[in-house]
Order: sequence, then structure tokens, then C-alpha cells
Amino acid sequence: MGKITVIGIGPGSLDEMTPRARAAIEAADVIAGFTTYIKFIDELIKGREVIGTGMMQEVDRCRLAVKCAAEGKKAVMISSGDAGIYGMAGLVYEIAFGYPQETRPEVEIIAGISAVNAAAAVLGAPLMHDFVVISLSDRLTPWGLIKKRAALAAQGDYVIALYNPKSKSRVKNIDEIHDILMQYKSPETPVGIVRSASRSDERKIITNLRDFTNEEIDMFSIVIIGNSKTFVRDGVMVTPRGYKL
Repeated sequence: MGKITVIGIGPGSLDEMTPRARAAIEAADVIAGFTTYIKFIDELIKGREVIGTGMMQEVDRCRLAVKCAAEGKKAVMISSGDAGIYGMAGLVYEIAFGYPQETRPEVEIIAGISAVNAAAAVLGAPLMHDFVVISLSDRLTPWGLIKKRAALAAQGDYVIALYNPKSKSRVKNIDEIHDILMQYKSPETPVGIVRSASRSDERKIITNLRDFTNEEIDMFSIVIIGNSKTFVRDGVMVTPRGYKL
């Protein structure tokens, strides 16, 4: 019986990968993951078996990776950011639990730097108080439920981070979320948009709730919407924790 290690490789730069994650990759027999993310670690995986699949083939590649581990190999399943945040950690567990106890491979999770952490660092300190993370992809979650969560988060005055904010097939979702948030938050609420955080083409924009949907936003972007106390100064976005100065 082997082992499958589920790794968050960070937001994309090798400098953002933890030493523990790197060591697990270098010790593996098999590397599995989304082909785009495998390219990020190409220099670390030479000479190893690679299971690379495209978007919407998550179940297939996880099954193949768990099967390799059950056969006695050291398998690594990679996710961008942190494997436990919109990554493959939960799916690997679900598939592994389908094996009988006597043949079930060991599963280990290695944390990584999430995209929301990387984006927040680029913007300044927008996550210093309570926040929520919401994915706008309705491929696995009903759109009505996503809208409800956004409305409740806005009513609670949370800082809100949006994953998967806009794609070629989902161009209107973010506009609907914008309209919902405008019902509960000031139009001047600071909003930061970070594209490709920590990668060579990183870009940030700080704007406001009223205007943020006019900016370029895609699947490589993280949108962070402040709470009622968030402010912008000298090009950085800060949400006070509430310390008395």
C-alpha cells in the first residue's frame, strides 16, 4: 500500500512554495494535476511519471492518482494555492474512502499559500478582520445559493474575496453580485483586483465597489471587497483590526 500526498503549490511562483511541498514532489514517483499547474513546477518533476488532465477532468485525475498510490507508488496530487481551498484535498479523500481499509492508500495533505493570501499581500492588508471567500463558479454550486451567500456576507459587513469571478462563459455573474453588494455596502467601499498574484505578469488595481466591474477581470483574478472600515492610503488597501492608536 502506497501513499498519496495532496499539495498546495502556492499561487504560481516556485518562491511561494513551501519546503515541505517541494520535498514531497521531489520524493514522488507520480505527479498528478491540472496541466496548467503542472507547468508551474516543470523543473521539479523531470524523470517522473506525470498524470496531467484538463479543466473539468478533476475526478479522472484524482482516481488515477489514488489508484497509483493503492498500487504502492508514492503519488502527489497538486493544486494551485492551498489544496484544501477549492483544491483537490476533499476529492482525493472521497475517492480514497471508496477503497477497502486494507487496500486504501495513506493520504497526507500539505498546506500551501492560497491565492487569496497572495492577493491580499499584493494589495496591502485587506483581510485583517473577518472575511469570507466565495467562488462565483456555478459549475458545482447552484447560482441561487451563491447569490444568497454573497447577500448574507454583505449584510454582515464582511470583507469578501471572490474566486473565479469571471470567465468567457460566465460574463454576467459578477454583474449580478455587484448589484447585490451595492444594496448593502457603500459605493465607495474599496475593492482590490489582483491578477496572477506572485507570477511574472502580476497586476493590481484598487478601485471602489461602484466601478470595479468596469475593470479587466478574468479567471486569473482575485477580487477583494472591503468592509465599512476598509480604507486606501498610499496605494495600499487596509482593513483595521480595531486596535486603539
